[in-house]
Amino acid sequence: MIRLTAAALLGLIPACQSDETVAAYGGSGATWTLVEVGGAPFSDRATLEFGEDGQVSGQAPCNRFTFTNSIPYPWFETGPIAATKMACANLQAEDIFFANLSAMTRVIIGDGQMVMANDDGGEMVFIPSE
Repeated sequence: MIRLTAAALLGLIPACQSDETVAAYGGSGATWTLVEVGGAPFSDRATLEFGEDGQVSGQAPCNRFTFTNSIPYPWFETGPIAATKMACANLQAEDIFFANLSAMTRVIIGDGQMVMANDDGGEMVFIPSE
């Protein structure tokens, strides 16, 4: 009987662990649109969406992309980014977006915005799309 109870409790442990991803701290349920990079307005459209289990997807100025952010909030890392390979007139803006996104190490959500930053002073500001 004791073994059965212990086995049953051990089976529940993963279900009781809390979600520590960006999605759990206000990132889910919104499409986040980039409005500023390094203190300058970002005029092209780029978005992020946070899903379950650290899945992140979005639309860069030209291509759709996805990656997994598996470290707990407020920390952030892109890991390998999988993206489509469509050509467009905004490839320079896309390169800026991906280079900056890959360099971010923290994310804070609050006051109607999401701010990503790194220790080198880099910053990206997103707002929820309407």
